[in-house]
Parts: sequence; C-alpha cells; structure tokens
Amino acid sequence: MPRVLLIDDTPEIAELLTFALRDRGHEVFAEGFTDTVNDLIRDLHADALILDCSTFDMSESLFDIVRHHPNHAELPIVIISDTPEKADESLASRDAQKVLLIPKPFTGSQVARALDDLLK
Repeated sequence: MPRVLLIDDTPEIAELLTFALRDRGHEVFAEGFTDTVNDLIRDLHADALILDCSTFDMSESLFDIVRHHPNHAELPIVIISDTPEKADESLASRDAQKVLLIPKPFTGSQVARALDDLLK
C-alpha cells in the first residue's frame, strides 16, 4: 500500500482527497502547510507527495525544499494548482522530474489517477 503525504491548507479539500486516495488503496497522511515537509516524508516513509496550497508559490517553495533534500530528489510529486500555466513554466525551468501537475478545478479521481501514473 503506497504511503502518501498530502500537504493541503484547506481541510475540506484534504478530506476529499484523503477519501479518494484511500478508496484507491493509498495510505494517506494529511498535513497543513509546513516547512518541515522533509521530516514528515522521512518519518512517515512516504512513497509520494501531493501539494495543494492556496497559492502556487507555497507549493513551489515546498517543492524546492523537497527536491533539494538528497533523499527526496526522486520522490513522485503531484502538484495541484489554480495557476497551471505559471506552475508548468516554473516546473519546466527546474527540469522537474517525476512531477505531475493537476489544474484546478479537479476531482479526487483525477489526482488519484495521476498519483497512480507516477508510482508505476
């Protein structure tokens, strides 16, 4: 069962995503925005990360924190963004690997399918 760390600053959305991911067989650990994301990944033995913060800049900063950690440089990450053009451009400039971008609005099943694709 893949272990997923979900960082979401909206409790209602975190609940929706947690339900959708658990329904697909993932073990989900939901947290609000935190800059201790690497500690959480390590402590939870997370196999993947989902970032859904109210602004892409928040998700982007967490993405950078994770990617700069040597043990998490290859961790699969799904980023949910309300500014997909900006996010896509930003990720392309970083040559981001093992990352999928989901534009808002989204469904829980879209995120679950994206995560499944990354974990293959």
